[in-house]
Parts: sequence; C-alpha cells; structure tokens
Amino acid sequence: MNLLESIQKETKDITNESYQLSFKTNALEYQSLLSGFNKKIFDLFNSHFNSLGITKSIQDLFAGKKINVTEDQSALHHIYRDVFSENPKKLISDEIAVSCKESIYECIELKSSLKNKGIKNIVTIGIGGSFEGPKLLIETLTASDKREFNHIFLTGPDMTEFSEMIKPLNQEETFFIVSSKSFSTDETLQSISLSKEWSSIKCNFDDHFIAVTSQPEKAKEIGFSNHNIIQFPNEIGGRYSMWSPISLPAILELGEEFIDFLKGGAEADNQLLEDKSYQEFIKTLCFSDIWYNNFVNKGTRVLLMYSWKMRFFKDYAQQLEMESIGKQPNINSIFKKTGQVIFGGFGSTAQHSYFQLLHQGTASACADIFTIADNQETNELLFAQSQAQSNLLANGASSDLKDFEKVNGNIPTNLFTLTSLNPYNLGYLIATWEHRTFITSQMLEINPFDQYGVSAGKIFTKKYLEENGG
Repeated sequence: MNLLESIQKETKDITNESYQLSFKTNALEYQSLLSGFNKKIFDLFNSHFNSLGITKSIQDLFAGKKINVTEDQSALHHIYRDVFSENPKKLISDEIAVSCKESIYECIELKSSLKNKGIKNIVTIGIGGSFEGPKLLIETLTASDKREFNHIFLTGPDMTEFSEMIKPLNQEETFFIVSSKSFSTDETLQSISLSKEWSSIKCNFDDHFIAVTSQPEKAKEIGFSNHNIIQFPNEIGGRYSMWSPISLPAILELGEEFIDFLKGGAEADNQLLEDKSYQEFIKTLCFSDIWYNNFVNKGTRVLLMYSWKMRFFKDYAQQLEMESIGKQPNINSIFKKTGQVIFGGFGSTAQHSYFQLLHQGTASACADIFTIADNQETNELLFAQSQAQSNLLANGASSDLKDFEKVNGNIPTNLFTLTSLNPYNLGYLIATWEHRTFITSQMLEINPFDQYGVSAGKIFTKKYLEENGG
C-alpha cells in the first residue's frame, strides 16, 4: 500500500477522535482542536515530509540558497530578523547584513527630520505587501490617539480615493513614502503621478518624497535622487517584505520597538531550525491544513481575531497564504488541492454575521482563532467568547440546546493565544505564519515565492488598454 492509499484508508476509518497538541513559549500558546485528524495521519504525513527532504529545504532557505526556482533567486526576507537576533546565524554575507542593519536605522532616524519639517501627514503609496504589512503593524501596535503622524495608505487606481484622501490635506504638511519593490506596478505609478502633481503646487519633490524599493535605478527614472531612496534586496518578495524598510510608515511610529518585532521573528526562526517541539507544532498546522483540504473537502479556513487591535492580521495572512500557495498542483505531488481559501475578521463582529453559517450551515470549513491572555483581566467578555466559540465550533454541544438550536460542531480549530500584544510577540506570530506557509508549500511541492497569476492580470490589463485606446 503506497502513501496516498494509506492516507485514504486512515481517512475512511476516522472517528471523532481529535489530535491533541499543546505548545507554549513566552510569546504564544497553541491548542489543537482538530476533529478526525489523528496521530496515524500525522505520522503518515511526517514520513512524506522526510521523503521530500523538507528539513534540508528549510536549511537551504535560511542559508540563502536559490530556493525560488522559477525566478532563479533566493528568498532573503529572514535576514532582517537574523541581523538583530540575540543569536544571529550569520548565514549571509557581512556586506548584506551591514546594509540591512543600516537601512533599518535610517528608517528610525527619519522621524526627527520629518518632525522638524513640520510634517503631520504620512501618505504611503503602495499596494499588496507594500500596504498590508505596514498597515498591520500600525493598527496592531500603535494607538490612534498617540501616533506622531496621520497615516494615509494610497493604493489606487480609483481616482475617488485620491480625491477624498489626499486633496483635503495641506501639501506642506504632507510627506509621501513610495513603497514599491519593482517600481512597475500600474496602480503605484498612477498614484505617484497624481501625488507629484498635487504636491508640486507648494513643495519641492525632494523634500516631500522618499522611495523604498529594490530597484533604485527605476526610482531615479521617476525623479528620485540617491539620498531619497532606501533600498532592500531584490530577493525579498512583496508579501514577505514587512521585515524590511517597506515598513517605514510603521517604523516612524515604533522607532526602536521595530527591532523587538524583528527579534520576535528571529526567535521563531531559531526554533524552526533547532526546537523539536516547535517543529511538531508547525507540522501539525501544515499537515492538518493539507489533509482537511485534500481528504475531507474543507477548502476554506476562517481566521477569527478576538482582539480588535489584531483585526488586520487576517488581511495579511490572506495575502501571504493565498498568493504563496494558491498555485496549480505539482503534477508529481500526491496532493491535488493546494492552498485553502482564507477569510475572516474580528470575532465578536463575525459572531453576528457569518457564524450562523459556520454553526448551522452546510458549508465545510476550518478555523484559526486568536486571543490575548491579557484579555482575561482587561477584556473578560472577549476572552470568554474566544474560548467558548473555539470549543463550540470544534466540538458542538450535546446539551442545553433544543433540536433547532443545535450546532454542527464540525469546524476543526486551531486556538492561538498571545501572552500579550507587543512587537516581539507579533513578530513571533508572523514568522510562524511564514513557516506554516513555507512548509505547506514544500509538502505540496510548489514554489511559494512567485506569483504568475498576479502577473497575468497586469499583462492583460495593459493589453486591454492598448487595444482600446488607454
């Protein structure tokens, strides 16, 4: 009996038994509520993990080898974490390490210069990873009434967005950060053009614009000078770039605390490379995701944040997962379904909308639930909701409900509890999510670092404009 047949047989014989795994660090606690998924299935998947040589793939990733095979380059987003780590691995050249460290300090030091200029508004021009990462950090880790600047994120290409968000501002009080890895994204180029024209009415371009990019020569073609460009390596993908100067808007608020964010990510990296309990934790996430999707027809996963401050995490995770593992299956893989559909939101709000479908509908889904341990004292109701809903989604209720009130109890659930919400713990969580995505991709035998589906949309939009007089 081959591996696929063994998994199919075990799936056919499954009971309501749940795979029980608890994992805890100073940053995060995890509890599995995975009905049907069991130790035998874990072991079958783990044998496949070993046969695919994924431990070496992880080592190759952190060693800077060319693991992004379709684009013939490495994936270096982790280097910013390593250079600020308490125990750096020093897996990249000293030149790159020094450059990365200097660029982060350059971002931190920009704040005082902007304050001296009287800047009040920071407009970030960017889309995708250039938007999701910095937006998440600002919303999660800073209080709106205590921010140094008024932050606006300009995505484009809707002209209404520019008209309503930018035109009411004062040019002399507004500074633009153009966050673009390639400086070729249509939405970003349009926003740059509109912003330059608007700002130039009263301001000099050099004094009110800065570029964050891996393509400095393209930035110069648009008018940026060397002292107005912050560069990061081309080997860092957009959706993995929040560890880099792409997070400049958030760094202006967080200052040195951004380094704590990087250190939290570095701890997760070190554990992935060295800690067997962390490895089992990540494998449980990856193996169960793939098993539920491929063998139990659960192709959707909902992310429920029982922390209002964390509400944008689902947007970040959605892009990270769906752009990384939303690919065609590898013809040689035993798995024919790749990434799950990811959606979600603030848990308390969701309870009064789509929870009805989750609890009593006929759709099939999995769930990731997030809460903060501190909420036990400061947000008692919110914490209670996270605990009660986790158990109800995963296990249902055998009593206290009339027939027409009964719930399905068929939503396999991962419960994540951050000890507190701070830069270090958030960095740990996000690096963990990247590890989950990477190992899932390696199990599926696909490349998580390209996005040719995104590129196709750009190509055919340009073709339409050319053919229709755009």
